[in-house]
Amino acid sequence: MEACVFDLDGVLVDSEPVWEEVRRAYVAGHGGTWQSDTQTRLMGMSTGEWAAYLHELGVQQTPDEIARGVIDEMAARYRDGVPLMPKAVETVRRLSETVTLGLASSSPRRLIDVVLDTAGLKECFAATVSTEEVERGKPAPDGYLEAARRLGADPRGCVAVEDSSNGLRSAYAAGMHVIAVPHPRYPPAPDALALAWRVLPSLDALTPELLR
Repeated sequence: MEACVFDLDGVLVDSEPVWEEVRRAYVAGHGGTWQSDTQTRLMGMSTGEWAAYLHELGVQQTPDEIARGVIDEMAARYRDGVPLMPKAVETVRRLSETVTLGLASSSPRRLIDVVLDTAGLKECFAATVSTEEVERGKPAPDGYLEAARRLGADPRGCVAVEDSSNGLRSAYAAGMHVIAVPHPRYPPAPDALALAWRVLPSLDALTPELLR
């Protein structure tokens, strides 16, 4: 194994409930209609993709305006405290002592940097990628392939840690061994979970021994 590449939202940060609350309120406040499957569809999309999708739901703003408004609100929430997943900091720091770590996230660069700085984890990652920086968001493999490139690693020699359906599909399409740590509130679809090399109940079960 050459490297381990983490997702951010739903793996290290319990941010999906915050994203859902912020985007749902934004849609309702700007003339749109939130659908029953909207949150599931949005998980893994890049900023441009989800902003365009919210516009299609009837939000009376351009995708660029939607993205700015939602990200501003998310940054304000994070300034009040980043909702880290249990054992996230301990797991990343423990693994970083012996494993090269990367990060491939659908969050915008601005929020990735806020989270890693606030949690004191920035120095643990040799490379980080936002899907804003690649052509396509998850489930396309672009983010994970770019993370491997920046790490100087073969994707086939990398392990990815994911929680969502689109994230699992993305890492698998990149050729990585995928470890699923499903979020209890937003479990992945069975067909996506079937792509996982291992399924773990929590980050605490992610050890150097397992990766080796």
